[in-house]
Amino acid sequence: MKDERYPWNIIPDSKAQLHTLEALMTLIIITGVIIFTVQATSLTPLTSSTANAHIEAQLQVLAQDMLTALDHPRSGQHSCLKEDIMEWDGDEYTWNSTDYASELNNTLANSSTAAILESVLVPRGIAHNVEFAVIYDEGIVMTLPYIYNGEPSDNAVIVSRRVLLSDSDIEPQFQSRTGIPDADTSTDFYNLITVKMILWRM
Repeated sequence: MKDERYPWNIIPDSKAQLHTLEALMTLIIITGVIIFTVQATSLTPLTSSTANAHIEAQLQVLAQDMLTALDHPRSGQHSCLKEDIMEWDGDEYTWNSTDYASELNNTLANSSTAAILESVLVPRGIAHNVEFAVIYDEGIVMTLPYIYNGEPSDNAVIVSRRVLLSDSDIEPQFQSRTGIPDADTSTDFYNLITVKMILWRM
């Protein structure tokens, strides 16, 4: 069939139509693969990414600010962090959705550390542990759990603060109650406690 308006034949070319159909099908398949790949790759707070690094930096600053606020000495008094160590009964406490409680169901009362964790971290769903690193005989350092809420993830941040204890700060029952020894009995130095705060996203 020939159209007089055009000098060429307009007979349908079956091969050209087949190539067009193949190209269209290829495009659909490639688009489907891309969509499937994007949906199958889940980005979570634990995924190694720029966003995750930003979250870790925020947790680092948050933990550092809390420890700084707790370790700020009041006029003529010890810091809240030091008082919490001096008044510690040696138990390990866990958040039970209402209080920090030990295995014997004792609550962590009158603790500034527990109060700031409860008001800042708990509402935000940020998991946290607090540990005391203590110097023992011959310079051996051991870690004692103060607040424990599980095993930290690989993306947890750790911030520490050192608190100096003197013999004049300590009650006679302190060592038997907490297990923290007098690192130097010949001087007024009692022990150097490294308070570690570990934060991570659930």
